[in-house]
Amino acid sequence: MDFKAELEQARDLPEIFEVVKAVVHKLLGRSRGGLMLGLANLGNHPRAFMGGFFTVGSNVIVMNKIPLQKIKETRPDLYKPYAFSILLHEYLHSLGYLDEIQVRSMVSRLTREALGEDHLAADIAENAESFMKHLVYPGVAWRPEDSGLELVEDFDRSSVSYIA
Repeated sequence: MDFKAELEQARDLPEIFEVVKAVVHKLLGRSRGGLMLGLANLGNHPRAFMGGFFTVGSNVIVMNKIPLQKIKETRPDLYKPYAFSILLHEYLHSLGYLDEIQVRSMVSRLTREALGEDHLAADIAENAESFMKHLVYPGVAWRPEDSGLELVEDFDRSSVSYIA
């Protein structure tokens, strides 16, 4: 499978996630189904950001809407590589890899193996801080007033073989 081409052809977060799952299955031989994706306003800080999180024991990956919004405004070409990186990171957590340093290293290695050394996702995985100006709004720090969760429909498509 040409993961680079598959990511390029992905149209939305569920399709990007299918590439993530294929990469992990091919390179680690691990998989998990039944996950959901929630998008939430997790706040903004000019020198740091939370791209997403996974709560152990749950089946929901949560991504911060703020960096996704900022990327669309400043560098739309970063959207898929960034989403791939965050979804891969949180998917690895959902598979039981809980050590943050280990997961960051795994994301970097898997991304380079799957997409190549010169791919933007590999650069993001290696050094997200260098992309900070495209991920956060400068000079403004806020915590969300509304922490409501927006679920992405039809997210983990390949793990469902029936219509409920």
